[in-house]
Amino acid sequence: MDLKYEEGRIYAENDNGELVAEITYSVSGGIANIDHTFVDASLRGQGMASKLVKAAADQIQKEGKQITASCWYAAGWLKDHPEYTIVKS
Repeated sequence: MDLKYEEGRIYAENDNGELVAEITYSVSGGIANIDHTFVDASLRGQGMASKLVKAAADQIQKEGKQITASCWYAAGWLKDHPEYTIVKS
């Protein structure tokens, strides 16, 4: 499933154009806060949430911003992936 990128948002749609996965982040002062992760029940247990957080973290670093997360899932994922520098909120 291909991910689509917008400013502050990465998402995926199914073949019918329905949203099935999404991660959002807001940027303030050079720090991007990952604030929301959503995965439809049809994709749960397949690693989609992890794929979303990795894509967001990669995009944020590519943009030269620091990362923090108020979303519980993203915060846990980032803690388990020390290759990403995290700003404590």
